[in-house]
Amino acid sequence: MATPLPAQHWPPADASTNAQRLVRWATDTVDHQNMPFAVIDKPAARIHVFSAQGHWLGSAPVLLGAALGDRSAPDIGTRPLSQIRPDERTTPAGRFVTEPGHNLRGDDIVWIDYDSAVSLHRVRSVSAAERRPQRLASPGARDKRISYGCVNAPEAFYNQFIAPVLGRGPGVVYVLPDTEPFASIFIAASAYQ
Repeated sequence: MATPLPAQHWPPADASTNAQRLVRWATDTVDHQNMPFAVIDKPAARIHVFSAQGHWLGSAPVLLGAALGDRSAPDIGTRPLSQIRPDERTTPAGRFVTEPGHNLRGDDIVWIDYDSAVSLHRVRSVSAAERRPQRLASPGARDKRISYGCVNAPEAFYNQFIAPVLGRGPGVVYVLPDTEPFASIFIAASAYQ
């Protein structure tokens, strides 16, 4: 699942035009502030992870919020999962300064948006009927819409690239939009060639 390659091989064939543009902008302007960073391409359901120096470390498929949308519902981070409507299960788009943390079970995670309770973590099955491992392996991006908003990465990829890179200190995660225009979320990067 993971496709680790040296930095000189960026971009991989599956990197979208907007992901490539955002990476060029972030590295050229040092918008990531010399912190490790990741680009989550929601339309492609892929994550691309970079070192603090801007070297590409690897890419993998991810599971995302079940609903299309680029904004978190107000107060969603304070509600129990049972009170989150299906249309509110979005992965928000934007630039987020991340921090490592733990979930209620004690598993290590990376907080993308703590207030909205959106994190990046290893894929884990909530129920066998969700078929999360099979969804990760599927070539279709639509199959990867299952979570309440969190980003689920393959366990081996998380252990190799996310835990040691974003799981040890602050980082930046850029989440590309799936319903709003790229330029409305990433104004400066949208004009970048």
